Amino acid sequence: MLKKKSTTALAALSMAAVLALTACGSNGNNGNSGASNGGASASPAPTTSTAPTEAPAKDVSLRVFSTFGGTDAAREAFQKLLDDFSAKYPNVKIDNDVMSANDDGFRTKVNSDMNSGNEPDLLFYFVGADAKGFVDAGKVVPLNSLLDEDAEWKNGFIPSALESVKQPDGNIYAAPLTGFYEGLFVNKAIFEKYNLELPTDWDKLTKAVKTLSENKIIPLAAPFDQSHYVIEHSVLAASGSEGQKAGLLNGISPEWELGIGKLKELGDLGAFPKDAATIDLTMAANYYSQGLAAMVLEGSWAIGGMADAVKSTSTVLPFPAIPGGKGTGKDVVGGFGSGFYLSKATYDNADKKDAAVQLLKFLTSKDAIKAVATANGGTPAADVQIDGLPQVALDGFKMVADSTSVNSPIDSYLSPETFTTIRQNIQGVVKGEKTAKQALEAAEKIEKANKQ
Repeated sequence: MLKKKSTTALAALSMAAVLALTACGSNGNNGNSGASNGGASASPAPTTSTAPTEAPAKDVSLRVFSTFGGTDAAREAFQKLLDDFSAKYPNVKIDNDVMSANDDGFRTKVNSDMNSGNEPDLLFYFVGADAKGFVDAGKVVPLNSLLDEDAEWKNGFIPSALESVKQPDGNIYAAPLTGFYEGLFVNKAIFEKYNLELPTDWDKLTKAVKTLSENKIIPLAAPFDQSHYVIEHSVLAASGSEGQKAGLLNGISPEWELGIGKLKELGDLGAFPKDAATIDLTMAANYYSQGLAAMVLEGSWAIGGMADAVKSTSTVLPFPAIPGGKGTGKDVVGGFGSGFYLSKATYDNADKKDAAVQLLKFLTSKDAIKAVATANGGTPAADVQIDGLPQVALDGFKMVADSTSVNSPIDSYLSPETFTTIRQNIQGVVKGEKTAKQALEAAEKIEKANKQ
């Protein structure tokens, strides 16, 4: 029999206005539902009922790889979930293997592990282009049958969350946990000090950048190399939702060129930190959190890491539309772009299978989703009420609710090599050493080669 200890479950709570935003993204752009999967060749999970109701009594060791480490706002909440599972099933030993998602070595480690037979039993990772290689190689299990066999687990997710992680072949490979939004976080106290209007349009943004730079305040905390958010938002603000999704395979659109080119204008006005060439995303977020920068492009997860004084005076807005482009000024980046994958090798291992499936369900249960969403301010993938969130988080939910489109990040459908090429050229564009067209041409060449 199981070595099981009794635990007290959290009461299920009814959903309030927080999740109204999720339906706003169910237009095909939400999360990574538009990410190309290339027709995964992974063999489907068995259609017969195989889902366990309890983990096995024999001793089992499982490795879980995720980004819930370092300064991640949900680090402690996630560790507690693992501890709770271990307390419930003391025969299951869990190796909590973590790296920061801001560390570029994170993708390298995942790709190396998945391609070398060292895949973790459960992997928390992105949905879309980043996962395409190991999904196509059959390294992870489609979860459709497991979901269908366990109505309580499946019905715990809101439909739009599952729809967001569904791939073009109709399979769900990653069980969602929390969603996200990205936006322009603004320190209202700094703007008020210099009598600046919030940057709701391009003229207000450029005026704020100029004024703040003249007063020795970092206008926009952003690095050049890890320029993920700068790229995503400048392209979306210029191209709009449909133009952003067009990518680079059909040539470089004038709007993509416009968006990337506008970064030079911001650079000329003094928008970026003087050490933008050497800092990373973590340092950029720290500048904002410490009140040294007036704005930062970040995701909802950044709220938990902000100093209380800055958090209390922050709001979040869509990056303003770029004049001459097709953006609406209400297009946002967000959705459910990550989830837990179950290794095919683990699923096929009779000694590990039941424990791994049970842990997967535990980590994506309504109680677990609530715990993580409360910690990181993300959009819950379950119908739960999140209490006690700061005003900036509520502003973020409203931003998405009021948006004209919710879009997957660009790097969810461009190949990693393509996106890296754009990133590596941002400093040159900002400094006027190359044009936006030249930067995009280099990326276009790689994207077409990878898609052949």
